[in-house]
Amino acid sequence: MVTIKEIAAECSVSVATVSNVLNGRANVGVETRKRVLDAIRQSGYQPDYVARGLRKKKTNMIGIIAEDVAQFSTPDILEGVMAYCEEKKYRTIIQNLRLYARWGESWYDNESAYNAVVTAVMQEMLSIRVDGLLYIAGHARNIRYFSDAMPIPTVMAYAYTHSVHTPAVVIDDERAACEMTRYLISMGHRRIGVLGGRENNIHTRSRLRGYQKALFEENILYNPEWVRYGDWERESGFRLAGSLLKEGVTAVFCMNDRMAGGAYAYFREQGIRVGEDISVAGFDNHELARFCSPGLTTMELPLNDIGAEAAAILLERLETEGESLPNAVLERSMPCRLIERESVKRIVLPCDA
Repeated sequence: MVTIKEIAAECSVSVATVSNVLNGRANVGVETRKRVLDAIRQSGYQPDYVARGLRKKKTNMIGIIAEDVAQFSTPDILEGVMAYCEEKKYRTIIQNLRLYARWGESWYDNESAYNAVVTAVMQEMLSIRVDGLLYIAGHARNIRYFSDAMPIPTVMAYAYTHSVHTPAVVIDDERAACEMTRYLISMGHRRIGVLGGRENNIHTRSRLRGYQKALFEENILYNPEWVRYGDWERESGFRLAGSLLKEGVTAVFCMNDRMAGGAYAYFREQGIRVGEDISVAGFDNHELARFCSPGLTTMELPLNDIGAEAAAILLERLETEGESLPNAVLERSMPCRLIERESVKRIVLPCDA
């Protein structure tokens, strides 16, 4: 195991200097600090106070790691976290991994590159002795990095983990999609098409289950021919809308607002009026939903609530010094809210006339 003396010798500094860097003290030059931190990261050195659990003196600081603050969901989650921490007199420090800005979507399957980036940031968070860690994902998926051996209490926001010591706060996708489908059915629609995201995506699978559940409850047969899978982007909505139209659907449930925007563009190009000739519903309540013409009926994501709830769980764990809570929940799902606008028309079926 690497020692603090070996780190000091490698960097040609004193043990006291390395200690100052580890404890976040300001009396170390920028270049020296960088050299010491680089050596710590490369060696995998773990400060003794972490390894031995010597965390008696709290810093009242929460470390926040965001996969990419430019992701549309992240700012509102971040605001929820920071507002809650501020209310409880905790400071926050944020590290932006910039995963999408660096690599687009190519990093999804590059576990070694991902682990290297996260590990470097984790080491830095530990070196400044944050009391707890909150990780904000850019999209929902299972993250294996955070194991039961995390040295400080950790909570996930907007992603899933199988660790019993790392709770996750996520969207209740299935319930929200079920609610939206029920709404479309209540407006008279029985032939409801779906524009989904990537087929193997957690959001897509969960929302499809909700759609199927609502159909089942209303004794409407599920037809896989009424489901198309895109890539969450506007272009895929434009490209796939026509094939659903050929299936004779009267409404299209888009699993995000960007694809709904693409469907709008396709229908407009074909002279088909949204809200009159065809009904369209979205998901996210992205800013563009309000500015579509007509306004897009959609599900509002509880992003701020996810951040606040994740922070509340983390601070509760800190108050018990990271011990297992008797009523601890591994996964907490937050409900979405239906936003009704003008894109869905009520239709009258022949049997109702």
